[in-house]
Amino acid sequence: MKKVILILLLGFFMVDVSPAQILVYPQTRKVDQIDDYHGVKVADPYRWLEDDRQAATKGWVMAENAITENYLSRIPFRDSLKSRMKTLWSFITYGVPFRCGSSYFYYRNDGVSNQPVLFYMKNLNYVPFSYFDPNKISEEGTTALTQTVPSNNGKYVAFQVSEAGSDWSVIRIREVQSMKSIPEVLQGIKFSNIAWYKDGFYYSRYDQKSEMNAINENHKVYYHQLNTSQEQDRMIWEDKEHPKRNFSASVTEDERFLVLTGSESTSGNSVYFQDLNDSNSKITSIVPDFNNDFELLGNEGDELVFHTNYKASRFKVIAISTKKKDRTNWRDLISEQKEILKSASLGWKSIVAHYMKDASSKLYVFDMKGIKAYELPLAGLGTVETISASKSDTLLFFSYTTFTSPSTVFRYDFKSARVAVQFKSQLPYADEEFETTQVFYNGKDGTKIPMFLVKKRGVKPNGQVPTLLFGYGGFNISKTPEFKAERLVFLESGGMLAVPNIRGGGEYGSDWHEAGTKLKKQNVFDDFIAAAEYLIKEGYTNPEKLAIGGRSNGGLLVGAVMTQRPELFKVALPAVGVMDMLRFQKFTIGWAWAGDYGSSDNADEFKALYKYSPLHNLKDGVKYPATFITTADHDDRVVPGHSFKFAARLQEANSGENPMLIRVDGSAGHGTGKPTSKLIDEQSDIFAFLFYNLGMKL
Repeated sequence: MKKVILILLLGFFMVDVSPAQILVYPQTRKVDQIDDYHGVKVADPYRWLEDDRQAATKGWVMAENAITENYLSRIPFRDSLKSRMKTLWSFITYGVPFRCGSSYFYYRNDGVSNQPVLFYMKNLNYVPFSYFDPNKISEEGTTALTQTVPSNNGKYVAFQVSEAGSDWSVIRIREVQSMKSIPEVLQGIKFSNIAWYKDGFYYSRYDQKSEMNAINENHKVYYHQLNTSQEQDRMIWEDKEHPKRNFSASVTEDERFLVLTGSESTSGNSVYFQDLNDSNSKITSIVPDFNNDFELLGNEGDELVFHTNYKASRFKVIAISTKKKDRTNWRDLISEQKEILKSASLGWKSIVAHYMKDASSKLYVFDMKGIKAYELPLAGLGTVETISASKSDTLLFFSYTTFTSPSTVFRYDFKSARVAVQFKSQLPYADEEFETTQVFYNGKDGTKIPMFLVKKRGVKPNGQVPTLLFGYGGFNISKTPEFKAERLVFLESGGMLAVPNIRGGGEYGSDWHEAGTKLKKQNVFDDFIAAAEYLIKEGYTNPEKLAIGGRSNGGLLVGAVMTQRPELFKVALPAVGVMDMLRFQKFTIGWAWAGDYGSSDNADEFKALYKYSPLHNLKDGVKYPATFITTADHDDRVVPGHSFKFAARLQEANSGENPMLIRVDGSAGHGTGKPTSKLIDEQSDIFAFLFYNLGMKL
């Protein structure tokens, strides 16, 4: 009864369903694929779904999407929910101004356009005008500008342009004043910076664009001279002995130093430099290993300034002399503090330091001797998202956001030490109707963990509050307050958002991150489960009203937790998740994640991965939470095969009436640059599913 639909090439047979009925899923073909991992035989019957370009896989996706759409179409409030979401999305948002010579660029979205529009200000006293509108490039709005970098002299601006959400991009260049395009278009760009030097720039590329799922190898750094073809670009750096290392180039603001950083995972990097003012200078190593993180802030004369966790798990700012490179000569500019130094920037005779206390931002200005001069006022629990500073500009710009209000852009005058609002959104709802609080709970091993609770004022713990527990827990990424317009519909309807700062993230520095990696990854899942148990124990909600969500590594989190404690949750929302922990390293940039996850190629790490891998821990006959899996056909970071295989196995294993659905978006990727229209469509479907299965009303 449950498996009736047969996929025959591209054809499929539709079954009419309603949300209250048991769904009939595709009969997904199985193959006899057995892999041997260190003597352990592991079946992989849905291996063929990894090839998302073959006809059979496309047919399977069509059938799954049809079932999902049919289910969603039966939800009576789906259209009204989408309409309300559009209204809540329709306000102007602003990006932080960034310097172009003596002028500024910034991005602005009217809330309706698919992509933000680039605006230009000659200076702050001039009315800004629309400089470049990416919405005019493609009808569907799927072309996005993922990086915009003006030259230091303000003559040129370079854009990284991505299609359909892919990590692959091209670089295009314009003359700023004439707005005339430079003819050459650079190809093969992925995981690249743009670093201007004279009338050209350094960038990183692969030799050619590979198939979507192919492993990314042999990253190289080139210099491009304007008005020449890409074939004439000069290769600056490669590492033939280590094809799975990525490299990024930066140039200091005075264009004196080229700095290269190399990485072989998502944590730790090597550092090289070259004095561009010295024709005899060669690229020289400063940091040969990958034991710590070094982020270039700029230079002070002969010294390079870095934000780093070298001998400082909570990070600090150091200066390294290019004349005396030995580590004994490195000196602290801002020493390690009790709070986490999230980031730092060099400004007008100053260092701007973004600290984090219990996952909420604080912003300080230090002089170049490392003496704290001023704290910039920030209201409530929130996050400094972007900082834009220049050593040649007396103004600093930064954005600050909370869970219930979008970014307000501020400017700070270094000379007067005054802060003022640069841009602020006019909202179609009352922000004061909501409140954010922070609680602390104990993890399974007694670790104290903070958690944000966001809800409408007046919503009290009564054991029945519909709750979305959202997490990440990996790659040193901190889950600080962030605004998502789609969540407002949930909050307006009496729901509560809970965001725990579980281990694996960077909320308390390198030690907190490392406590959730490799053989310690189970700490992440235990922390998340403990958050759910806390919410139930404290009388906020119960398992029939509790949903879990997460994206990417957070999708892995949801997949692992729903297989370990399926009875604890009513709804699971894994998005673009890493679900096959035995094969993630075999696709695109997946090999770089081994620094956090480990790898099945290692016997000890295989045991840990196999124990929690979502795909491999689904069991027949278990009643799993109502599950809505989301992915996209152009996701070349976490390839959609992860979600395809997980969905097929989940539909096979699940018992009971809870729906197990997958939604595969077309002409979209991992999330970057997704147009507004697609975001609204996707989030409307996710929240319609969430509302319906939690018994909520709009």
